[in-house]
Amino acid sequence: MMGHSHALSGAVVWLAVTPALIALPGVTSPELATVTGTVLSPPELIAGAVVCAGAAMLPDLDHPSATIAQTFGPATWLLSKGVNFVSGGHRHATHSLLFAAFAGVGAHLLGQYSPIGRDVLIVLMIGLALRAIGIGVPGRTITSAVVNVALTAAMFILFHMLGVTYSWLGFAIGVGCLAHVIGDCLTERGCPVLWPIKTRWLLPFDIGIKTGKTFENKILGPALSVAVVALLCLRLIPA
Repeated sequence: MMGHSHALSGAVVWLAVTPALIALPGVTSPELATVTGTVLSPPELIAGAVVCAGAAMLPDLDHPSATIAQTFGPATWLLSKGVNFVSGGHRHATHSLLFAAFAGVGAHLLGQYSPIGRDVLIVLMIGLALRAIGIGVPGRTITSAVVNVALTAAMFILFHMLGVTYSWLGFAIGVGCLAHVIGDCLTERGCPVLWPIKTRWLLPFDIGIKTGKTFENKILGPALSVAVVALLCLRLIPA
């Protein structure tokens, strides 16, 4: 699947599962749902959707040639080269349940014990999400990186001003990575879901989604966009 499909699917999954957060100790408070009618405040709900959308791009940092690796210019390109080397190449270790669990737990611990590390991770997720949905200047890598940096900083500052907390960070990162793995299992190439076992999971009978082709661009992408808007309205508009 292409970047925008992954990012949108991450946002959709986040908006769909947020009611379940109330069952997770330490992530949110039952009193909040009683007062607001939702599990998270509106700014946190939106911040979570953005972070989860960015996390849904995280597995593709194993692909240095992908557009997403150019999010912050040379910085994310070098990060992508490192991830590619450590993971064994594109669609290997990072496209697995193990990676999703590792990323989620790691993000949770980072949020608990390193405020600076947490903020760096959040900035990266915002940047990945914005780049995935097409923020940038076609053919201008450095210009696109500058635009992304500016918009990412503005969004991060806005979340801070709105009082967003990140007790849900690990959950959002894990869910986003998992959404990516599931999405790529629906393509013609599949994923090594149980890595280090290298068997790839994919749809049988050659019915997997063809990446970047008509179905993804004309049907799946618009459908995911509509789902994001619909779920935002469902979560934000009082019953």
